[in-house]
This record gives sequence, C-alpha cells and structure tokens, in this order.
Amino acid sequence: MPEHVVIIGSGPAGWSAAIYAARANLNPLLFEGTPKPEMIPLGQLAFTTEVENYAGFPAGNIRAFVESAVAKDRHYNLPPAPKGHEKDGQPHYAVQGVELMELMKQQALNFGTRVVGDDIVSVDFSGKPLKVQPASGDAVEAHTVIIATGARANYLGLESEERFKNLGVSACAVCDGALPRFRNKPLIVVGGGDSAVEEATYLAKYAETVYLVHRRDELRASKIMAQRAIENPKIDILWNSEIDEVLGDEEQGVTSVRLKSTVDDAKKEVAAAGMFLAIGHTPNTDFLKGQLHMNDKGYIQWTTAFRTYTSVEGVFAAGDVADDYYRQAITSSGTGCMAALDAERYLADKGL
Repeated sequence: MPEHVVIIGSGPAGWSAAIYAARANLNPLLFEGTPKPEMIPLGQLAFTTEVENYAGFPAGNIRAFVESAVAKDRHYNLPPAPKGHEKDGQPHYAVQGVELMELMKQQALNFGTRVVGDDIVSVDFSGKPLKVQPASGDAVEAHTVIIATGARANYLGLESEERFKNLGVSACAVCDGALPRFRNKPLIVVGGGDSAVEEATYLAKYAETVYLVHRRDELRASKIMAQRAIENPKIDILWNSEIDEVLGDEEQGVTSVRLKSTVDDAKKEVAAAGMFLAIGHTPNTDFLKGQLHMNDKGYIQWTTAFRTYTSVEGVFAAGDVADDYYRQAITSSGTGCMAALDAERYLADKGL
C-alpha cells in the first residue's frame, strides 16, 4: 500500500510537516538524509550556534529542558552548553541550532513519525502513486510527497573559512548578526548583489563598521540598493578585493581577514570579528531531475498563492527549497505546517 505522506528533508519545514501530519493520523514517513559537507540531517540550523529569533525560545536554562525532552540515546548529538552565560550556577543562553532541531525531531517522534536515515536520490512523479527512490532499498510509493530539502548557503571554499564556521563565519546576518560576539565590532560582508547590501545594511545597526568586500569596481545590486550602501556611513566598500584567508584562533574566533586584490598582487589585512557570506544559496533539488517547475534561481515554484502546491498534483514544497526570499527557520516551520495541511486536505478530497 502506498504511504499517505512521505516527507523528504529534516529541517524546520520537514519536522513541522511531520508533526502536523502525524497529529492528523497520517502516519508520515520522513527521510532525514545522511551527513554530507553541504547538507546534514536536522538542516542548516545544525550548522548554527545560538538562535535568538525563534519565537518561544527566550534565553534561559535551555539545556535542562532539552535534556528532559530529547530521548537520552540522542544526547550525544547535543553540543556543549555555551560558557559565560551562567545564572545561579546554571547555563543561561538562547537555544542552539542543534538543540532546537532535536526538540522538533522529538516532537515529531512523540506523535508517531517514522524516520529513515537515508537520502532520496530520485523521484518519479509521472503517475500515481508517486514514487521516491532511497539510496538504499526499494522505491517507496506515496499518495502525497512533501519536499522540504532546503537550500544550502554558498561559501568560498577556503579551508580557513570552514575552520571558523560558528566561530565568526556565517551565511545569515539576520540569524547571527545581533549576537554579542559581533556587536560594536568591525564586520566583513562578502558579495555585491542585493542580498549582500541587505546583509551589510542589517549588520550596520549593530557593528562598528561593515566592510563590504566585492570583486569588482561596481556593485551588481540594483541602483537603489547600491546607492543605499554607498551612502551608509557605517558601510565601507572594499572594491576589487576578495578573501584570501580568514584569520583568528579557537578562543576568540575570527579576528581579521586577509584580502587580495583582483587587479594586482596586493594583499592587506582587515581587522574583523566576523565574516558574513552573501554570495547566494543553492536549493537542494538535484534529486528531482527537473520533474517539478522551478523559478529562474532553481527553487521549486509554488503554483498557487498561499498554498504549497507544486506543478505535480499531490506534491507539496515547504521551507527554503521553495523560498529564495525569507530563508528563516520560523518561516520554514510555517510552510511545513501549511504543506501538511495541504496534503491532509488533498487526501481527504481524494478519499484516500
């Protein structure tokens, strides 16, 4: 018998969809994927430290709650509690990315979600039932499929950049920019498009100075966005420059970056407490092999406003895989809920 709901992906969208589908007695089957450098189980939040902007999780003794809620056999996956935030002898901090995701996973498991630690490598949406092919084993048939595989941030590929991820290197200013490590400090933003200007403008509210590093002598951003960056007194654009190396140490994290010129052999070091990448995202849709309509950036295209419908009936998309604009955990969770409700109503309409 085909599954009622198969969910592909294990970030906020996937787990939220699973929670709603499970509570609707749809017995969802979720494929959470396997660890890879660019994409791991629990989604992009598993790459982050403290999450201060997810509603309902103010700073507090988060660890005690997490350990009481998450099954003990998964405590090994919890990162160490941040130091320096103790109150009354207890850790006091905003929930960390892995903690938040483990809580979502536990909530989905509590309602009966079945989880498979495998990747979906291909799909066949040409007929009914829908088919998804795991890396291991036989194809799985389903009446509905929710795709929640997210999008991965693009990085420069430097070894030093990888070393300082979560220690000052980030790909989300809105997620991390207000953290204490960055406040009133010089910061680097890498990129030249609208997203880079938006990130730099956002960070300027907290930073001492924001250095916008761009390879060319003119921003790719729209004219109005470029002018906004040029006129902002806290944004200093470093033209014809690219990152040569991220510098720092394990205790302080990022302390500076070394730049190299794109027009000659000149190099210089710029003091900075953090480096934010704004060079785009890549949606995780390779396994779909063009079976769904995408927009010009490669994101799954919703076909109806305020619905998670895709170009194939019974297939729904949630989270960053269908969102090239907001890309926030809380918006991903919201569309995960929407996708589960859309799937439930589709099944009811079909009498399945």
